[in-house]
Amino acid sequence: MTRTQIQLPDETLARAKKVCEAREISFAELARRGIEYILSVYAPESETAVEWSPPKPRHLGWQGLNDSELKSVAQLTGIEAGENRQPVK
Repeated sequence: MTRTQIQLPDETLARAKKVCEAREISFAELARRGIEYILSVYAPESETAVEWSPPKPRHLGWQGLNDSELKSVAQLTGIEAGENRQPVK
């Protein structure tokens, strides 16, 4: 078993000590049980899990605009967009 230290707000520590007294367990036991509970709630990572990456962007049919034109239109402010609207083909 490994010994470790934690920092808790005073109010949290006081509440935890009250739980320990009511259950007649040590603070260390309460901490162990709490950590074990949290670990049981979260699904364990599988050994074969691959690293997550965002999905590939889909072509949404911006017909008539190439990548550089789309980028310039996307970076326009609201006022500029109203003045420089390009017709949709």
